[in-house]
Amino acid sequence: MNLPTWITVSRLLGAPLVLALLLEPTPQRAWWATGIFLLAASTDWVDGYLARRLDQVTDLGKFLDPLVDKLLVFAPLLALIELGQVPAWGVFLILVRELTIAGWRVNPAFQAQTVPGANLWGKAKTVLQIVAIACLLAPLPTPGPQIGIILFWGAVLLTWISGALYVLPRSTP
Repeated sequence: MNLPTWITVSRLLGAPLVLALLLEPTPQRAWWATGIFLLAASTDWVDGYLARRLDQVTDLGKFLDPLVDKLLVFAPLLALIELGQVPAWGVFLILVRELTIAGWRVNPAFQAQTVPGANLWGKAKTVLQIVAIACLLAPLPTPGPQIGIILFWGAVLLTWISGALYVLPRSTP
C-alpha cells in the first residue's frame, strides 16, 4: 500500500472513535467527536491530492476511498439517530442513494462503459454532509442545532440531486 492509501485507511479509524465518544455524550466529548470527525474528513482531500501529485492512483485506492467516506459519514449519522437529532428516514434516504451509486459503479453491465468519478455535485454533496454532521455533533448554542438540521435536509436533497445527475444519461456532443 502506498502513502495515499494508508491515509485513506487511517480515515476509517475516525468512525469508531467518534462513535465511542458519543456513547455517553457530554459537551467535552461532543467537541472531541466533532474535531476527530472533521480531522478524519479532511484527510479525504489529502489522500486524493497526494495520489494525483505523486502519481500513485491505484485501483485499491479508487475502491477504498469512496467506501471509507461512506463509513465515516454513516457512523456519526447513526449516532445522531440514536441521540434523537436526526430522523432515521432522512438517513435512510442518504443510504439508498449511496448504495445505488455504489451498485451502479460495480455493476458488470456498466463496467464496459466509462464510469465517471465524483463530479462537482458529488463533491458539494460530501462537503454539505460533513458540515451538517459537524454542526449536529458539536454542542452549539441556539440556533446551532436548528442550522444543523437545515443543513442535514439540504444534504439529503443534494445527495439525491447528485445521484440523479450521476445516473442520468449524458448527452454527447
